[in-house]
Amino acid sequence: MSDFAQLEARIAQAMGIVREVRGATPLEMVGVPGRELHLKVEAVPPIYAYKWRGAFTKMSALSEEERARGVVAASAGNHAQGVAMAAAKLGMRAKIFMPLTTPLMKQCAVRRLGGDLVEVVLLGDTFNEAAAAAAECVEMEGLVRLHPYDDLDVIAGQGTLGVEIADVLGGDAPDTVFLQIGGGGMAAGVGCWLKKIYPGVRVVGVEGENQASMKAAVEAGAPTDLSYVDVFCDGTAVSRAGDVTYPLCRDLIDEFVTVTNAEVCAAIRFLWDQKRIVTEPAGAMGVAAWMAAGDGGGARSVAVLCGANMDFQQFRTLSRQAGLAGRERRFFRFTIPEADGALHGLLTLVRERVDIVEFLYGKADREVAHPVLGIEAKSGVLTDFCLELAGAGISFEDVTGQADVEFRLIPYNTELFSLPYFVRVEFLERAGALADFMEQISRFAGICYFSYVSSGERVGRALLGFEFRDEGSRAEFLQTMADGVPGIRNVEPVPSSVVARIF
Repeated sequence: MSDFAQLEARIAQAMGIVREVRGATPLEMVGVPGRELHLKVEAVPPIYAYKWRGAFTKMSALSEEERARGVVAASAGNHAQGVAMAAAKLGMRAKIFMPLTTPLMKQCAVRRLGGDLVEVVLLGDTFNEAAAAAAECVEMEGLVRLHPYDDLDVIAGQGTLGVEIADVLGGDAPDTVFLQIGGGGMAAGVGCWLKKIYPGVRVVGVEGENQASMKAAVEAGAPTDLSYVDVFCDGTAVSRAGDVTYPLCRDLIDEFVTVTNAEVCAAIRFLWDQKRIVTEPAGAMGVAAWMAAGDGGGARSVAVLCGANMDFQQFRTLSRQAGLAGRERRFFRFTIPEADGALHGLLTLVRERVDIVEFLYGKADREVAHPVLGIEAKSGVLTDFCLELAGAGISFEDVTGQADVEFRLIPYNTELFSLPYFVRVEFLERAGALADFMEQISRFAGICYFSYVSSGERVGRALLGFEFRDEGSRAEFLQTMADGVPGIRNVEPVPSSVVARIF
C-alpha cells in the first residue's frame, strides 16, 4: 500500500472517530459569481480550532496499556486544547508543556477543557524548549508522546476536514485549495483527501513570512531549521518541517506561497466585513493567499479558517495593519515648509483622493516639517496618488513598517513652540471635518503637535498642540472654540501639569 493509500484509509477511519465528537463544521461561501471562495470554518466549538481532530484521533487509537500510561504533549495553544479536550472525554491523564510566552487565554482554556486530568507545565520561551521537555518526559515518566503534526494518526484526523469539504461540494470540483502550513499536518491530510476526490485540484501551501519551513525543506531536499521564525501567526510558527509531513507535502502541494503579516490582517478584516467571522492570524492565511492570487485562484476555491484563539489585545495590531476591505493602508512621511497653512494645504490635497487614518506631526525644525500620514485607498488609486504627488513635486517617502511609525514616535522640539496650547478634540469622522477645522483656525493659530489615529467610531479623537504669534491671536482662538466650530465637539484643554510631563 502506498503512503497516500495508507493515509487515505486512515482518514476514512478517523471520520468515524471525529463524528463521535461533533457534526461537520460549516462551509461558508464568499466572493462573486466566477470567483467563489468556500470557507471551511473551524473557528467554532469545541475548541475554536481544528486541532482536536488530530488529537482525538490519535488518542482514540492508543492501546489500553498506552492509555493507562497517559500522554504528554507540547504546544503553544490549539494542539494543547485539543489534547486537553480529548483527555477529558477519554478519561486519560495528560501532561502538556507550554512555553512561558503562551497567552493566558490559551493557558486557561487548556485547564478548563482538561480539568483534573490535565497537568499544565509552563517551561521555556519557545515551542522547541517545551517540545524538548515533552520528549524528556517520555523517557523519564513513560508517557506516550503526542506530536502536534508529525504522526500519521494526527495527520489523518486533520484530513477529516477534507472529507467534510468534499461531502458539501460533491461534484462541484474546486480549482484551488489554499492550505496554511505550520508543521504540515493539516496540509498533508486535507491535500491527500481532496486530491483523491478531485484529482485535478491545485493545492497551494501557504506559509507566513519568516515561517516558510516547508518550502525550505523542499528546496533543501530534507527538513531544515530556520534560524528565525516570526510569531505573528503563532499557530503556524514552526522552525522545522516534520519528518513525516515533509515527503507528503512535497508530493501533494503544487505551489508554495508566502503571505505577509499585513496581508493576513487584511484577510481578517475581509472575513469580518463579509461574514462577521473572527479568526486568529494563522486562521486567515489561506484567505490572504486567495486574495493575493486574484483570478489565479480559479472560479472555485477553498480555504480553511483553522482557528480563532487569539488574545484580545492583538486586535489593536490587526486593526492598524488591516485597512478596510479591498483597500491598502500605507504610511508616508512628507517634507513641507514649516509655515502657517502648510499642514492644511497638505490635508486638503490628500483628502480629495484617499482617507487619512493616522496623522503624526511634531514641530522639530524652523524651516521644514515632516508630518506622517497613514492613508487608505484601493491599491490602484494609491499607486496613481503617489504618481500625482511626485508629478506635483511634493517630497514624500513610504515609511510603512519603520520603527518610529510602528510605535507612533513623534519627534518635536519644545524650544520652537510659541505660546503653546494643547487640547483633546473630538471631531465628526467624515471627510473634510478635520481639514475644515484647521482652515478655520489657521487665521490665528499654527499647529505644533498633532496625534490622531482612526478608531472606527463615528467620531475621531486627536491630541492637538496649537501655537500663536501673540496673546491676541490666542484670545481669538479661545473665543472661536467657545463659540463652537462645525464638525468639532468636546474640545478639552490639556492641563499644564500634564503638558509639562509629556513635553
